Amino acid sequence: MTKSNSCALKGHYSVTVPEPDDFMYWRDQARHLIQCGIPPERVSWTDGQSSGDLFSSGNDVLPPIPDSEPTVRSSRRFMSLARNAALHSDPERFALLYALLWRLQKAPRLMEDKTDGDVRRVELLDKSVRRDSHKMHAFVRFRKIETSTGEEHYVAWFEPDHHIVRANAGFFKKRFANMRWSILTPRGCIHWDLNSIRESPPAHKSDAPDSDATEDLWKKYYASIFNPARLKVSAMMSEMPKKFWKNMPEAALIPELIASAQSRESQMVDAGKIGFEKRPATLAELKDRLQSCRQCSIGCSATQSVAGEGAPGSRLMIVGEQPGDQEDIEGRPFVGPAGKLLDVFLGKSGIARADAFVTNAVKHFKYERRGKRRIHQSPTAKEIDTCRWWLESERQIVGPKLILALGASAARSVLGKTVSLQQARGRPVKLDDGSELWITAHPSYLLRLTGDARLEQERLFARDLAAVQERMREVII
Repeated sequence: MTKSNSCALKGHYSVTVPEPDDFMYWRDQARHLIQCGIPPERVSWTDGQSSGDLFSSGNDVLPPIPDSEPTVRSSRRFMSLARNAALHSDPERFALLYALLWRLQKAPRLMEDKTDGDVRRVELLDKSVRRDSHKMHAFVRFRKIETSTGEEHYVAWFEPDHHIVRANAGFFKKRFANMRWSILTPRGCIHWDLNSIRESPPAHKSDAPDSDATEDLWKKYYASIFNPARLKVSAMMSEMPKKFWKNMPEAALIPELIASAQSRESQMVDAGKIGFEKRPATLAELKDRLQSCRQCSIGCSATQSVAGEGAPGSRLMIVGEQPGDQEDIEGRPFVGPAGKLLDVFLGKSGIARADAFVTNAVKHFKYERRGKRRIHQSPTAKEIDTCRWWLESERQIVGPKLILALGASAARSVLGKTVSLQQARGRPVKLDDGSELWITAHPSYLLRLTGDARLEQERLFARDLAAVQERMREVII
């Protein structure tokens, strides 16, 4: 038997990873085993905190690598997932990773197979570890103590689900570089002394301080920024599970804040009532007063109000439904995708946006949060009717001869009743003040369409704008 084949001798091997998060050690040992052609079923994996396989009598000494040193195949995706999966608390993680690496030698594109059981298991381990790291970043709370030398030191207690403490030391070193701190956990501790990171054995919760002098101030601040109008209990519990509450001083306030959310929202709305009996005299006054409007709950959750934009005396007023995400951020109407499409069609019809006053039926952005995204929600009839006072104030100041309503919500805000878009579009409606209302679709509707349906609606939209432009020529200023 040649040396190159000596590794294929029958036998079972045991590999103990010294530390439960030592991915590099696992990688080196796995590479050695692959080069020796030892299949997964002949290898037992344990880590330094495990008791090992009670039924294993494997050899701790690996055979020598063959002279040929066969190439070990891997992939960028495998390595990325494996680094995180190796930090999981699952005792089978190293064996799973080795089995997957073994299969990659003959199936180099295996990681692209989303239906493969091993690939899916590693993905779930990776996801769980990333979530645990996210929770550590979000829920570690430092408390100040004084050392025997009189120096300030900050100590936090955290209970991770996985072996993530050392892997996240760099995050806290960078974020809290200018203070001395310690993070104590039952899986090991890390300490920063302004110069270097030091590790120490696992700790007990009693080793960490219970509170400090700044926590009352923090609780007052947290209570003041708690927005009951944005409260989503299920989403909050998903992002901030109760297991972390005991280490967070503000968590003691949460049950009471949730219980009083409805009454506090009503108080916010009442505090925002601005006296609709007196209309603003100028657009500047209207914009300023609009910022404090809380006549409905939308005003409690948006970033800011979005008043109309344009000059008094504009012959044409264009009314949309409500601000979108971009409009809410910038504080200006029609600056998002729908606004850009509107500008294109206005240009084609010969209407200069600078010659029109552009506004919305509802002045705040109504949305539903999904992860990091804010998804548009249509305002209710009651919300449109409540905000109608502001639109009427804008009409009184601007005095347009023509009003172009983009969509059914905009039409309702002008008429005070719901109309059928298909029946009303393309025909002028005479209003009590002598102006005319023209109704068409909202450009955001066009953006949701594709193919022939979009081409047809774009044709109708262009036709409606052309009719308005023609009427503008006829209107006497």
